[in-house]
Amino acid sequence: MRTMNSKKKALTVVKVSGTLLDEPDALAELWPSLQALWAEAPVVLVHGGGTQMNTLAHRLGHTPKRVQGRRITTDLDLKIAQWAMRGTLNTQLVSQAQQHDLTAVGVSGADAGLVQVSKRPPWTINGTSVDFGWVGDVEHVDPSLLEGLLAQSLVPVVAPLGIDDEGQVYNVNADTVACALAGALAAKQLLYVTGAGAVRRDAEDPASRLDTCDPATVEEGVADGWIEGGMRVKVETALDALDGPVGEVYICGPGDLLSRSQATEVVP
Repeated sequence: MRTMNSKKKALTVVKVSGTLLDEPDALAELWPSLQALWAEAPVVLVHGGGTQMNTLAHRLGHTPKRVQGRRITTDLDLKIAQWAMRGTLNTQLVSQAQQHDLTAVGVSGADAGLVQVSKRPPWTINGTSVDFGWVGDVEHVDPSLLEGLLAQSLVPVVAPLGIDDEGQVYNVNADTVACALAGALAAKQLLYVTGAGAVRRDAEDPASRLDTCDPATVEEGVADGWIEGGMRVKVETALDALDGPVGEVYICGPGDLLSRSQATEVVP
């Protein structure tokens, strides 16, 4: 097992979107970038899996539902979340890490009470009450499991599940988990890795990339409709992270984790 420089360094939480995990070109950029990042400071990797969950659901004849970028989790959706994310994806990422000189350990937010949650109450959206099912809202993070792994120069790979006081497992939005872990670990950086690699005023136009995104810009983008769905969740959780001990938050591409030359920095 490799060991890092013994000098203590601030860590980075990296959240990678599930859409990238089925793209060989994106993975070819991601892993060297993660390895270079880890060489400078400890890394915690959080992964999504919505794309893979959708694929599995369709194979089972099930159509998932989302509201404002957040998944409604039925009994079947919860099983699919565990099969796809804690099972296949988490194991694949641990295996891929080893191929890039990183020693990783796969965990979920349910392990050792890492992410304690409560069942999300119904939300009123556009005048309609929405029950998200088995979706958890983060109540508390116990980072001791991750701290123990990081102390051994391991890379924790975290699947976005949570657990309540009764032992019930919940699906938790991966951006929210990354935000909560970054806060609990007082991370220097939180990096959201996406296919777009930045916040854009026009999703199809790379030239519309924003260098920075502040609360006023988020409000404008949501109102005008160019910040929506998963990107809305990212920028809103990014602002939440900056309200705590997290030093900086970027939305970047899989090959841009170090330079972040084409990224968007979310600023308070």
